[in-house]
Formats: sequence, C-alpha cells, structure tokens
Amino acid sequence: MAQRSDDEVENRLTKLSAFLFLHTEHLVYALLGGLLAVTAALALLDAAGVLFEALKKFGGAQPMLDVIDRLLFLLMIVEILHTVRVSMRSGRLTCEPFLIVGLIASIRRVLVITLQSSEVMHGSMTAERQALFNASMVELGVLAGLILVMVISIFLLHRAEPQQPQAAGEE
Repeated sequence: MAQRSDDEVENRLTKLSAFLFLHTEHLVYALLGGLLAVTAALALLDAAGVLFEALKKFGGAQPMLDVIDRLLFLLMIVEILHTVRVSMRSGRLTCEPFLIVGLIASIRRVLVITLQSSEVMHGSMTAERQALFNASMVELGVLAGLILVMVISIFLLHRAEPQQPQAAGEE
C-alpha cells in the first residue's frame, strides 16, 4: 500500500511541476512578445522618421540606405515576434523563422557593404582603400554563400515538412 501512495505523490508532483513550468513558459513568451511588440512599434516610428527626413533631403544613397536598413530591422523584429506567437500556439520551436531572420540580416549587411564599397571607389585608390575594398568583396562572397545556404535550407524545410493546415488567423 505504501508503494502505491508514493507513486501517487510522485505522479501529482510531476503533474504539478509540468503545469507550473508550462504556465511559466507561457508567461515568459507573453512578456517577450509584449516587449517585442513595443520594440517593433518604436522601430516603426523611427523608420517613419528616417523616411520623412530622407524625403525632405530627396536624393543621395545614404538616406535611402538608412530607410531600408530600418525597415529590414523592423521586418526582423516582426519575424521574431511571429516566431514567439507560433511557439506559444504550437508548443514547439521551428527553425524556419530563424533562417528568415538570418536571411534578412544578411541582405541588410550586403546592402551596407555595397554602399560602403561604392563610396570607396570614388576618388583615388590608395593602399588602404584597396585593402578595404578587397575585405568588402571577401565579406560579400561569404554573405552570398550564407544567403544561398539559408535559401536552400528554407526550400528543403518546405519540401520535407508535410503541409499542415494553418491555424485560424495565421497566414
């Protein structure tokens, strides 16, 4: 009889700890989602301000790059927020949103490097400028390979996973 009551106590403790951990996890996800939503709203306001300033200046590559950079940053935040929402809903973490965030970050970096290297090409080519240009080209090559790997990974994930009907409100 003592064995049975010990098993019942252990079973109750297991259920209680699972319940507490699950609700703690959901609370943390909800708080994280709230912080990300506030960050996204602030990033959107910042991007709108940068766009307004770029429109006032109207011209030049740097203001437009700043706008694109801010918008891509905002897109990354929204994608991470989507990941948190899906994780709360499904109870599992998927890797595709992280690949998408990495893809966006890589594209952001490609845009910055492209603008910087185009500015280096104006004027006389010194040894320092040549070294900076060469380093930029190597980084662009690495980023191109990384982007290719991430795109192939996303493609393979879509082919490997059976298509599941989306949850209500998910597009």
